[in-house]
Amino acid sequence: MELELRFFATFRAAVGQKTVTWEVDDDSTIGDILWAIEDEYPELVGELLDEDGDIQPQLTVLKNGREVVHLEGTETELDDGDRVSVFPPVAGG
Repeated sequence: MELELRFFATFRAAVGQKTVTWEVDDDSTIGDILWAIEDEYPELVGELLDEDGDIQPQLTVLKNGREVVHLEGTETELDDGDRVSVFPPVAGG
């Protein structure tokens, strides 16, 4: 299946572009995709998943505009044509 991956802020700089289209296995989950992103882009190693394979705190990952922590987290299943957006932690005042 084909996914659209969208990156923002510092993650966009690490990937080198805002949007990437990926072909992935039909049974891929959000966790599989985050592992694959870290494997593909070394600057992101440890930025997306913690040592236990959970999504890093304060990281925002959306599946078609819905935050995956409110779905099934890393076990969230994906479908052909889904859009996965990855936002780094943001601080400011």
